[in-house]
Order: sequence, then structure tokens, then C-alpha cells
Amino acid sequence: MTQNTTSFGQAILDRADQLARFSDAEAGLTCAFLTPAHRAAQAQLAQWMEEAGMSVRIDAIGNVIGRYAADAAVGDSARVLMTGSHFDTVRNGGRYDGRLGILLPIAVVGALNAAGIRLPYHFEVVGFAEEEGLRFKTSFLASSVLAGRFDPALLDRQDVDGVTLRDALAASGLPGGGELPALQAAAVDPASLLGFVEVHIEQGPVLLHHGLPLGIVTQIAGSSRFQVRVEGLASHAGTTPMGMRKDAAAGAAEMILLVEQRCGEVPTLVGTVGQLQVPEGSSNVIPAACMFSMDIRAGEDGIREAAIADIVAGIQRIAARRGLTAKVERVPPVNNAPCARWLMDQFGAVLKKRGLQVFELPSGAGHDAMMMQRVTDVAMLFVRCGNGGISHNPLETITADDARQAAEVFVDFLRHFQPLPAMRR
Repeated sequence: MTQNTTSFGQAILDRADQLARFSDAEAGLTCAFLTPAHRAAQAQLAQWMEEAGMSVRIDAIGNVIGRYAADAAVGDSARVLMTGSHFDTVRNGGRYDGRLGILLPIAVVGALNAAGIRLPYHFEVVGFAEEEGLRFKTSFLASSVLAGRFDPALLDRQDVDGVTLRDALAASGLPGGGELPALQAAAVDPASLLGFVEVHIEQGPVLLHHGLPLGIVTQIAGSSRFQVRVEGLASHAGTTPMGMRKDAAAGAAEMILLVEQRCGEVPTLVGTVGQLQVPEGSSNVIPAACMFSMDIRAGEDGIREAAIADIVAGIQRIAARRGLTAKVERVPPVNNAPCARWLMDQFGAVLKKRGLQVFELPSGAGHDAMMMQRVTDVAMLFVRCGNGGISHNPLETITADDARQAAEVFVDFLRHFQPLPAMRR
């Protein structure tokens, strides 16, 4: 792990290319929860974990968990340092988002195992089965199960084909068949954890702008997601005067502009409408319904919640003025998650020792570490993105050399990791 070539980093990128072969779409990379492509990716990760020297289990939600057992001298008292990220994707996404945080630790374990090096703690690599919410419109599904925060109401949530999460799990062959007790039993015991660390591409341009390969995350911005359905009245496009229309799409357009206007008022606040549709729309019929998503984020929970209150109230005012109805359905929010200073400092010490700048930055994107932060201390190591920092896009990229440096930093971190004394927990 100390070579000065990019071969190790290139091997990680090559595996990302191999994993990207499993896609729901012929063009681009789309990997939604429990599709055939998703199950193939799951099996491939399990195989690579086993080849690296880990014992592997797949839990009731489909997480792939590989354990690199502690040095035998430690005995049964060893606790677990956990790492990982997600292997599902957005529609037509990139091949490093999430997946780098699985593939890099697998490669690191393989190198440790080949060198005959064991750690004084169990090291687990988790391939989280679902984070993006593409199929069932709920984020952090897989990590919520592992963290013991699964919402049973989600079992009745349906995908676009009307398949419930409960039925999808029952048909998947996963342990427990989608039954709630099995999902609850899959939760990790917080007392067994030393912490959770996640390697991830930055998904932004900050490291690229500063010419730095790696950065240490200070906090992960909280996020709230919504599905909004606006209903009006379908009528003829040619015979209904403009002042007498109940146009759901026009109302939705005004609501979307409200999101943009309100979220533009505070520098740390962002709002996005990434999905918009007119069900059964026709070019010569005034839309009776319109549906759109909302994603609202901020570095501080209070700023985010204040914006949400204003936007939801504004949506209802717009609907009333236009003679429409609007239903705003909120997906359970994820609050701002600070990273643990004692873990950040250990990453910082490694960067400094290796002659790299210790650069800290917040994450505006959500990560599985947000859910794990509810049960243990967390830290994140960001890896520089190319192409202007673009992510959730086929143009998403990193270099082999940056992947190599991240892997070498991660090995150093693992070998010199110092658990937080129990009295300080």
C-alpha cells in the first residue's frame, strides 16, 4: 500500500467499471432497489468481499456486510469499526457515488489480508442496499434498518408499478421475507461499535477548486424530501377562458418558483424540484393534476425547517387562490449530522503525516453516515471529483491517483486507529 504508482487506485476504478455493467437501463447506469441489476451487483460485491478475506452476510433489507475479523489475540471482546456506502444509484447516475466507499475498503482489506495483517478490532464493510430512494421514494432505507431506525409504515409504500416494499422484499428471497421482526432484528447493537467512517466522492467542486485530492467532512447537511400532488379540473384547452381555469400544472409551476425564491434567500439553503409530471396529460386538455418532488437542505436544521414552513404555507395559498387543492406528503427528514472531532483528527493526523493538506469542508449531499450517526460517532473522507465536481451524472469521475491516495490514507487510518476511551462516550 505504499507504492508510488496508480496501479492500486486503477484497480479500484476498474471494479467500479465492472459493477456498472449491472444496470436496469441499456444506456447509462441505473440500479434501483431489488431489481435484477441490483441483485447482480449485490452478489458481485459479496464475491469480492469473500475474495478479500472477509466473512459475508446479507441482511433482511439486502445490505451486504463483510467482516474482516480481528486478530485472534484480541479474543471475543473485540468491537467493530464499520465503514461502507450505498450501491444503488439515481437514474442515469455515476459509477463512483456511494460505490467508491465500498470498493475502496474491500481493496484495502484485500491488501491487509495478503500482507497477513490483522487489526485489533473487527472491521466491517457495508454495501448499503438503498440510499437514493429511486424506487420507493424514501432515502436511507438500508442504513435505517442497520441503525434500528426503520419506519414500519414504509412497508406499505408502493413503487410506480404498485408493488409495495413489503411484497418486493417477500419476493426477493432475502432473510425474513420482508417481515417487520426480521428487519428490526437486523439492527446493529450500538454498544458493539467503535464508530462509522465513510469514504465518498465529494459530489462538488470544492476540492477540485483548491487543488486537493482529499478532504475531511465536518458535518452533513440535513435534508427533507416531499411529494406534492396538485389537483384542479380537466377541461377543454380551446373553450375554457383563462380566468375560469383550474390548471393544476400552472399552479404547480408557481409553487416550484416559490421553492426557488425562498431557498435563494439564505446562502446555506438549497431547494430542488427534480421530478415533475402531469399524469395522463394531453396537449389539448387543461391538466387536472400535477405531481412534483421537493428536496430542501441546509447546514442548520432550524434554517431548513423555517423554509419548509414558509414553502408549505405558500403552496396552500397558491392552491386556494387558483381554486386547486394541494397535498404535501413528507418523507421522514434526516437532521444535520455533525462528524466526530476525535475521528476527524485521526484522519487529519494521517493526512499531515503523508504530507497532504488537512482541509475540512461540510457536505451538502446526504450520506448513509447521517443515519449511522444516530447510533455511533461518524467521520467522512471526501475524494476529489473531476469534471467540475459533477455527480449523479454519467460524467462523474475521479482519478486513479486520487483513489490510490485515499486508499493509502485509509490503510494508515485503520492501522493507527485509536478508539475513544469508554469514559468519554
